[in-house]
Amino acid sequence: MHAFDVLGDPVRRRILELLADGEQAAGAISAIVQEEFGISQPGVSQHLRVLRENGFATVRAEGTRRLYAVDPAPLREVDAWLERYRRFWTPHLDALATELARGKRARRVAGESGSAPEAGPVKLRSPENSGNAARRGAGEAG
Repeated sequence: MHAFDVLGDPVRRRILELLADGEQAAGAISAIVQEEFGISQPGVSQHLRVLRENGFATVRAEGTRRLYAVDPAPLREVDAWLERYRRFWTPHLDALATELARGKRARRVAGESGSAPEAGPVKLRSPENSGNAARRGAGEAG
């Protein structure tokens, strides 16, 4: 099964979200997923099995409990695959970070001077015409 086939299922993505917070008992995972998705305990077990068999999760026994954890290796592979597409969203995030910093700086300066900052629209540039907002630093976006 391809990584995106595994991750394409919302139940499996939710299980990974739960496991991202740390090791979890199968029963705790099952209770949350059953409540949120309305599926049976055997259904949750099937999803856990898919995650385990495809390398996204590990399991270890502790007494009668089965403890699941994220295995990061396949997620690194997904991250590597996504690398070629980051150029589509990274400039937007860089521009957003610059605008947030400007707003924070304006509020700080306004607080020091006692006047309210002017709120203006936030412009996010497309990758085609933005350059790199982080490169511009504190200078005016253009």
